[in-house]
Amino acid sequence: MRILAVDDDPIIIELLSELLTVIGQHDVETAESAIDALKIVQNPAHKRFDCILLDIQMPGMTGIELAAKLREMPDYARIPILMITAMSDKTYIDRAFAAGATDYITKPFDIDEVRFRIKSAEQRLKDAGGMTRKIFSVNKLRQQTPATEKVALNEPVTIFDVDGVIDYFAFENYVTQLSRSSMFGSTVFGIAIREIDKLYRESTAFGFECLITDTSEAISDCLKPNNFLIAYAGNGTFLCVLEGGARPDLERLVDAINLTLHQMDLYFCDGRKLDFRVCAGQPQRLIWRAGKNAMEAVIAAHESAESEALKREKMLNDFWITEQAG
Repeated sequence: MRILAVDDDPIIIELLSELLTVIGQHDVETAESAIDALKIVQNPAHKRFDCILLDIQMPGMTGIELAAKLREMPDYARIPILMITAMSDKTYIDRAFAAGATDYITKPFDIDEVRFRIKSAEQRLKDAGGMTRKIFSVNKLRQQTPATEKVALNEPVTIFDVDGVIDYFAFENYVTQLSRSSMFGSTVFGIAIREIDKLYRESTAFGFECLITDTSEAISDCLKPNNFLIAYAGNGTFLCVLEGGARPDLERLVDAINLTLHQMDLYFCDGRKLDFRVCAGQPQRLIWRAGKNAMEAVIAAHESAESEALKREKMLNDFWITEQAG
C-alpha cells in the first residue's frame, strides 16, 4: 500500500517508517504536521495514498481536523484512516471516529498490533464487500449525478455528513478496541426500518440511498444531546452506542424517530409518498465487556432489532388477514 504517516515527532515518524517496511511491502511517505500532509494530498502530482496514519494531537492542525478535511475529498472519502494516539482520554478517540477515522493504533507501538491494524486496512482495500460505498447527505446528493447501481441490501454502507454517524467497519474497530473501563455505562442497541425488503424493491438506487441517509439523520437528531455513535449495518438496521451511563427509553426514542421521519415529508423518486416506520430491539449493556465480548453484544443488538421488525410485520399481516376474513 501507499501509506502517508503524519506525526510531529520525528522519532515516531522514523519508527513508524521502519515498522511499516518490516511488516509488508509498503511505500511509505511521511509528514511532520497536518498542514504539510494536507499540502501533499492536495498536490495533483502526488499519486493517491491507500492508507493514512495520523497522530491525534499536533500543533497548528490536529489529526482529527485533518481527518475531517480528508473525508471531504473524493479521493480520500473511503480509504482507511488510522489514528495514532498515546492518550487514554476516550473523548479524543470518539471525536476522531466521528471525524472519519476507521481505526487507531496506540503508542508505544506494539509490532503485532501495528501489523494487525495495517493488515486489516489492506483487507479493507482488497475486499469489495468490506470496501464501503459512500452515501452522500441529501444536500450533496442533489449536487451529484444520482446513483444508478443499487447497493446490496445487506451491505453495510457508509453515511457521511450526519452527526455521530460513522462507517460500520470503524464502528467494529471502535467497539473492539475500547477498554473495559471505557465500556462501563455504555449501551448498544439496534434501530431497524420496518418492511425494508419492500422499500428496497420499490426504491431506485438513488432513492434507497436517500432513505438510508434520511433515517440516519432522524436517529441522530433524536439522540441529541447524548454522547452517541451510529453505524448502518445493512438490512435496514442501524447500530447505536449510547455512552455516559444513559439508559435509553427506546419506546419514547422510537416514537420520536418515527415522528421526525413523518415530518420530513419524504417521497419516492416517482413522486409517491414515502411513509415508513422504525422499531428498536433489546438494548445490550457493555459493562465490563471488551474485544470479542463487546462485539457479541453488538451482534445481539443487531439480531434483536431485525427480529423485532419481522415480528411487528407478522403481527400486522395477521391483523390484516383477520380483518379481511371478517
